[in-house]
Amino acid sequence: MGTRGAMMHGVVGSLIAGLLLLATTPAMAEAPAELISSFRLKHGEVRVVRDSTLDRIAMDQARAMATKDDLSHDALGPFNRRVAPAGAGRAAENIAYGYDNFEKTLGQWIDSSGHRKNLLLHNASRIGIASAKNASGKRTYWAMVIAGDYEPKGKGKKDKEPLIAVKRDAAPASKPKSSGCHIKLLGLCI
Repeated sequence: MGTRGAMMHGVVGSLIAGLLLLATTPAMAEAPAELISSFRLKHGEVRVVRDSTLDRIAMDQARAMATKDDLSHDALGPFNRRVAPAGAGRAAENIAYGYDNFEKTLGQWIDSSGHRKNLLLHNASRIGIASAKNASGKRTYWAMVIAGDYEPKGKGKKDKEPLIAVKRDAAPASKPKSSGCHIKLLGLCI
């Protein structure tokens, strides 16, 4: 066998060894949308799919938190303003830091009642997920945006503000200010 034949034999051997290794190792972890969909289906909700607009919104949020090294829903501004380009009727956001992989982060969210509620957002059909590392590279920030109740094209207000369910730390109790509003809905005083 010449040099070229020996090289070809080595490449084929390596390829076969790699395929055998893949056949004997567990399958790669499921994609984040599939993991979330699996959880949702077990709890009576519908499957979600990745959405490029929501992925971008999640990535912008994850990067802003990583840049500031601060876990905050407001790292890039109010959620309702950030999610408006998605055109959803309902949306929620989960954030986290600490884990380098999505499976562990999802487990953390499932174990938290507020985050779990967001994962099970009724009528959600789309999801965006992203992570970013802080400047030191030692902390990974995660952002997930889940949305649904999309209006059919051509109906309703184009710039309709979404209904929002966001897990946040409770604000300290204080005496409410009298505003003269009987009902406040989406920032409107009625």
